[in-house]
Amino acid sequence: MPVREPNPMIEETRDFPDSRGQTILSAVINEHFVTGEPVGSKTIAERFANAPGLSSATIRSVMAELEELGLLEHPHTSAGRVPTDKGYRYYVDNLLGVLSISNEDLGQIGSELGLSEGELLETPDRLMERTSQLLSVLSNNVGIVVSPSLASDRLQHIEFVSLSDNRILVILVSAPNIVHNRIIRLNVTFSKEELERCANYLNAEHAGKSLSEIRNEILKLMHDERSLFDRLLQTAVILCSQSIEDEDLSAGEVFVQGTGNILTKKDFADLERLRDLLSTIGERSKLVQILNECIGKENSSVGDVQVVIGSENRTPSLQNCTLISAPYRVGDSSAVGTLTVLGPTRIEYARMISVVSYVAGLLEKMMSRNISRN
Repeated sequence: MPVREPNPMIEETRDFPDSRGQTILSAVINEHFVTGEPVGSKTIAERFANAPGLSSATIRSVMAELEELGLLEHPHTSAGRVPTDKGYRYYVDNLLGVLSISNEDLGQIGSELGLSEGELLETPDRLMERTSQLLSVLSNNVGIVVSPSLASDRLQHIEFVSLSDNRILVILVSAPNIVHNRIIRLNVTFSKEELERCANYLNAEHAGKSLSEIRNEILKLMHDERSLFDRLLQTAVILCSQSIEDEDLSAGEVFVQGTGNILTKKDFADLERLRDLLSTIGERSKLVQILNECIGKENSSVGDVQVVIGSENRTPSLQNCTLISAPYRVGDSSAVGTLTVLGPTRIEYARMISVVSYVAGLLEKMMSRNISRN
């Protein structure tokens, strides 16, 4: 590997900016968020006109250093610079400081969710829908809420309804009273009586367990006690397996609000990339997979909030986007849901991280409250 000759301009800041560089980087990011335009050294110099040690010449030099470090770039022939994904990453990881949610955002959250009216009596589905709308309104971007995966969530009640062509309507109620209606297609035919018998067995013997646990327990029972290898258990295994193997069913419910917001942003002016982005948002199972990957990422978190920036996204259509996500659980369930703000990389990181973190905790409390009331 060739050895790069030392550059005396950035010798002391080869891997990361010094305190002046951090100040200038923050200023560029804040200015770029407001205008959406490349930021020139003159604009930054005007902001720091009375600051000691930050003359126009110094600012030009520091901005050149930041570009050398890959934290800023020239988007085209413009004299101004914009933050790179690496620059945003450094900003999120090192420059946000102690985060707190503003009183204004707290007030709007309370108003949107009706907290000022006393205890909220919402169905879980309606609550998740309202939460996705809230995230969209607060961010002026896309708000997404995904319910915990049904495959690992606790079963409260299940019913099977026979349809034509070996199709079965599966009606599942998982904690806390989230209703899932799905149609599965089988290669065998079950009578109405067999479906009712199977549902009664599952509700009586396996309520409070996940579909994955139920299937595994029945398989073990069939293996250990062959005398019980009857039509009922075969039916239960087939129905549970098909239900959790159905990609749409196992992924959880998805609530998306604010897709229209991205149509107004100059960050998505490229129509082909915008079309790809809208397609990704519309593909429910793919979107859930992406958000689950966000929650599982390492070294990208601020507390419980995960921040995935631009090219850090493995999905090409999201590589000019930022995803700010947080997990939430309901009661003592091991199943995890997610809530996310999806927007351009030019986003209010500090504010949105605070909002997503707070709303995730609030959603947990409100969903758990539904459990305690039932």
